[in-house]
Amino acid sequence: MTGRLYLVGTPIGNLGDVSDRVRAVLASVSLVAAEDTRRTRVLLKELGVSCPLTSYHDHNERTRFPELLSALEEGKDVAVVSDAGMPVIADPGWHIIQAAIQRGIEIIPIPGPTAFVLALVVSGLPVHRFTFEGYLPKKSGARRRKLEELAQEPRTMIFYETPHSVRNTLRDALEVLGDRKASLSRELTKKFEETRRGTLSALLSSCDEKVLRGEFVLVVAGTESAGTPTSRAEFGSEHVQ
Repeated sequence: MTGRLYLVGTPIGNLGDVSDRVRAVLASVSLVAAEDTRRTRVLLKELGVSCPLTSYHDHNERTRFPELLSALEEGKDVAVVSDAGMPVIADPGWHIIQAAIQRGIEIIPIPGPTAFVLALVVSGLPVHRFTFEGYLPKKSGARRRKLEELAQEPRTMIFYETPHSVRNTLRDALEVLGDRKASLSRELTKKFEETRRGTLSALLSSCDEKVLRGEFVLVVAGTESAGTPTSRAEFGSEHVQ
């Protein structure tokens, strides 16, 4: 009998979002593969859980997943967790999942918060069709080329952003996509959680030092709803809310 591979969603800020099922799974597995063992060790301590940890991140994923696979083939249950949110979503996990599928190992997802879903549902933009694009390239030229590829995308677009590049991304998006409706969420589920809605130009002008803290999710209208708001009733005016 092989072990089971659990993909465990962890809190993105608020520990109160941990489910009883997450706690039970982490307490039952033989090994937890964590993006950052220091952060996960703190989480496990808060949950009252003791379990062996191993690192599993972007820089060692290809070399580490054979070890995890061996543990699974020995009948041990393994949980994969990221720093925050669901594993694999802009985080490690793809290689071990592919290897587990090929070997018929059972894979069980344990739900948890996902930042881009939360940002989408509070954005006020259409949610019936959307595309998650993860992080845009860091360099402006590559970032603008990627945005140009998305210029005719009809679906609502979602991007992850860092405080160091969010202003540059807003500026490039404004120049490449035009002044579309958008929202910018930061510190979701945390004490200083905030979502600003308006147009790209309004969001850009509102990005002061206070705003440039924490992790961001940028949601931008697709071509089907890219027109500039015409009234406060339609989308909170063209000012940031």
